[in-house]
Amino acid sequence: MAGHSKWANIQHRKGAQDAKRAKRNAKLVREIIVAARQGAPDPDHNARLRSAIAAAKAQSVPKDNIERVLKKAQGGEDSENYDELRYEGFGPGGVALLVDAMTDNRNRTAAEVRSIFNKHGGALGESGSVNYMFERIGLIHYPSPVASPDVMFEAALEAGASDCESDDDGHEISSAPEDFGDVSEALGERFGSPDNAGLAWKPQTNILIDEKAAETLFNLMEALDDCDDVQSVSANFEVSDDIMQKLSA
Repeated sequence: MAGHSKWANIQHRKGAQDAKRAKRNAKLVREIIVAARQGAPDPDHNARLRSAIAAAKAQSVPKDNIERVLKKAQGGEDSENYDELRYEGFGPGGVALLVDAMTDNRNRTAAEVRSIFNKHGGALGESGSVNYMFERIGLIHYPSPVASPDVMFEAALEAGASDCESDDDGHEISSAPEDFGDVSEALGERFGSPDNAGLAWKPQTNILIDEKAAETLFNLMEALDDCDDVQSVSANFEVSDDIMQKLSA
């Protein structure tokens, strides 16, 4: 999953982390709101809500914020109404992109997403044009110093993960979506909070792109991620380590 892990790393290395963290937390809370509204507001009886809470906890969203949202949902006080949308398109070098969004105004979000694609060398596609290239997984990323590859691999499998890949960028643990909550909780108890965690789209294959395409693609993905209505951005790209070092410097 080079595309996802490298994108997470370049985001992490960039500045304005406080602003990014606040926006990320707002999106995680929004997922809890939608999950609670669409199913039972009890995580023990709502797998999506359980995963949403696990992702929020893994990203250190304040416990009070999570409990406040849950109390509103359980008391029927939640007045926020979001529609879930998915946009599919292509970026520089023919890279496929999946963009998941939650919005209270479909027209506004569609216009913003289309504008971002057009401004950064991308093009929106029709529904179904790229989603078959991805599969849904739970994804957790820890920095390298947390544990050795062997220790993390064994801990991940014991926690119920399906795989663990380690390199200089860190440890990437994947699981079935329904197991994400349990895996995240078990690893969190042992290694603390990860630097990235949540449900993600894993590309079946990656496309190798050059520096020029990578720079444009990263600008496109960052602009999409900065959109308040966009929850996540996934892409099936691969770049060399040399290019990554240049673009993340």
